[in-house]
Amino acid sequence: MENDKNIGNWLTEMNLGHPLTIAGPCSAETKEQVLEIAHQLKDNRVTVFRAGVWKPRTRPGSFEGVGADALPWLQQVKKETGLLIAIEVATANHVKLALEHDIDILWIGARTTANPFAVQEIADSLKDSDKIVWVKNPVNPDLELWIGGVERLYKAGVTNLGVIHRGFSTYKKTDYRNAPKWQIAIDFKTRFPSIPMINDPSHICGRRDCIENVAQKALDLQFDGVMIETHHDPDKAWSDAKQQITPNTLNEIITRLIVRAKTFKSEKAIDKLILLRKEINETDKILLKTLIERMEIVKKIAQVKKEKNVAVLQTKRWQQVIDKMTLLSKESGLDVRFVTRLFKEVHQESIRQQEKIVNKKK
Repeated sequence: MENDKNIGNWLTEMNLGHPLTIAGPCSAETKEQVLEIAHQLKDNRVTVFRAGVWKPRTRPGSFEGVGADALPWLQQVKKETGLLIAIEVATANHVKLALEHDIDILWIGARTTANPFAVQEIADSLKDSDKIVWVKNPVNPDLELWIGGVERLYKAGVTNLGVIHRGFSTYKKTDYRNAPKWQIAIDFKTRFPSIPMINDPSHICGRRDCIENVAQKALDLQFDGVMIETHHDPDKAWSDAKQQITPNTLNEIITRLIVRAKTFKSEKAIDKLILLRKEINETDKILLKTLIERMEIVKKIAQVKKEKNVAVLQTKRWQQVIDKMTLLSKESGLDVRFVTRLFKEVHQESIRQQEKIVNKKK
């Protein structure tokens, strides 16, 4: 799969000239609602119309979609607007019904991706299919589980593949409904550059006001498209009302989004970049050398603690380090959260190195 450059052909063949835009309601509610939204979207640089048919909800009793009744509505959307149609599938029966109604694109949702048995069932039901299939990242931040879901489809002969980054659940309070954890998406793109990656700012944000910022960041990171939930009357939506926007708002956002060049074209700029990267390389060497020297000091400290039978973790000292680094971060203009995360990682490695020495038997 890593060396198969044909995986992304489905996107190349669309010949869009702009990032792929997928839009539509969280849920298909009524025939009238679906058609109204689709007709408002068809001239807004939208290529794919999305709508939830089967909705996996956290607790029973919430609206779980109208089910297969919506599939003929989506067929009509395709006929009247020319938009491609995408829906979420979670079982082999969902796949069967989607294929019978000639749905163009199927995606596997975050909850389903987290279940290898369910993904395998879907992969088996799509064996050697030429349909386009997208895999959302699993609910939890697990890169290998995400990759595994894609691999199951690929091994079943499904080669028109893509992935959707919709953020990850977290127990911490954050600014997002689902923490984006961009590095996981970057790691996926680095390992599988041929697989198109779509960003889902609606599910990352969970509210309307940050959708544009998240979508822009995704494009800055060379994502291939965005999926944005859109409703003609968002406040009255039957599910996820807070994160849906109107087609007019979508059009305004798309108009403002900046698509940047993937590479430099100016030779002068390339030469300058090469010099700056050489500087970065030298600085990285110094940074690594400094970390090595720090760990050598840590080992000496561990030896003293072992001799005096003192605990590895010294919370007062650790708090002093964090306080000092926070102050220096503010003075230098560095992001305090970044510096704190960095030193927490360094501290964890310091503890690990000390434990090896303190617990080493004679």
